[in-house]
Amino acid sequence: MTQDPAQERIWTAALTIIGDEILSGRTQDKNVAQIAAWLNVQGIRLAEVRVVADKTEAIVEAVNILRARNDYLFTTGGIGPTHDDITVDAIAEALGVAVEHHPRAMAVLEAYYATRGGLTEARARMARVPVGADLIDNKVSGAPGIRIGNIFIMAGVPHITAGMLDALTGTLEGGRPVVSKTIGCWVAESEVADILRDAEKTHEGVAIGSYPFFRDGKTGANFVVRSSDEALVDRCLADLTRDLEATGRVVTAQGI
Repeated sequence: MTQDPAQERIWTAALTIIGDEILSGRTQDKNVAQIAAWLNVQGIRLAEVRVVADKTEAIVEAVNILRARNDYLFTTGGIGPTHDDITVDAIAEALGVAVEHHPRAMAVLEAYYATRGGLTEARARMARVPVGADLIDNKVSGAPGIRIGNIFIMAGVPHITAGMLDALTGTLEGGRPVVSKTIGCWVAESEVADILRDAEKTHEGVAIGSYPFFRDGKTGANFVVRSSDEALVDRCLADLTRDLEATGRVVTAQGI
């Protein structure tokens, strides 16, 4: 028997972005979007994101709160070779374990830096992990990511993060991927609020996002219907399109 999508287990993840440079505005984060999209394909919903400073107490607090109320916790940033990269130490403190140099991480870094000036003491810091951790392969820059329990510790540089996500693809338990489809309409969002609310109410298990815009001197909105059940998404889109067209408006498939 197929389980009702509305009753299916929803797997969630949180993301902690670590770095003063993000909070100061010097660097714009690009990881939220790519991690959220990747999680969606794994059948996992990104439920919350927190940005914290490079302070041990802030990282410990975020890690312990978010790992407890989500299936998975991802962190980005603060795992480089410099003294102020404190993520590993802070997460080890949150978990109540020591930090050690992972032998396989040391071997990977020694091989990577063999023709790049050798493995210095600073570079060896990137092999430090909380005791009991496994590694996340990194084919981009050598230094591996770290997995311990339900926590995934990754680099902050987006293209390196992407490589680590690729290494994790298919390894996490999750539900069915969320399907999302879009229609658009030249209409003020407030004018069709009742139609949107009724569509969501009569199609239990879907969520409808409304994204208004102002373009070419006109007001419009795109409506995104999401669910883990593609057939339900299609039915909702068809009914929503019908109801919008019944008011005399033209609906554009796939959005405007």
